[in-house]
Amino acid sequence: MKPTKNIIAISGSLRAGSSNHGILRFLGKLAPANVNYAIYDGLSQLPHFDPGLDHDDPPETVTALRKLLTEADGVVICTPEYAFGVPGSLKNALDWMVSSGSLVGKPLALITASTGGKNAHASLLLTLGALSANVLEDATLLISFIRSKMDGDGNITDVETANKLKTAFTALLNQL
Repeated sequence: MKPTKNIIAISGSLRAGSSNHGILRFLGKLAPANVNYAIYDGLSQLPHFDPGLDHDDPPETVTALRKLLTEADGVVICTPEYAFGVPGSLKNALDWMVSSGSLVGKPLALITASTGGKNAHASLLLTLGALSANVLEDATLLISFIRSKMDGDGNITDVETANKLKTAFTALLNQL
């Protein structure tokens, strides 16, 4: 058996019942036995980014997230679009990663699932490029009108969407 790998999944939505959390749970069910897949739930606990606090001893929640990302073999970000942009809590978390190098070269799947999503998706590609993350082209997916592709329990009901998610996740797994 291959050695155990770790994937950290981050939702750009703080709402536990969001479509984005549903997608992350769907992907978690696809993880093979040799992959530890964990959904990070501390986004709301991160302080607002303050360059004055970004030094050798940053806030504990920031240190914990940096450690998770540094130790991860791969990362999945699944986010909605809010007001034609990236949710503030997700952008805040990424701002904290700039000086740490936690995402440098890290294989990353980016899924934007929202009513529209193209503005947030484009913005995140720029931000992740600035962080030198290895955003995998085959693991990058924009899913518009996501709520019409899920049931009330957050399960993917649209076969095409499920297949695209499987393909994107497989592309990430192949880079671990």
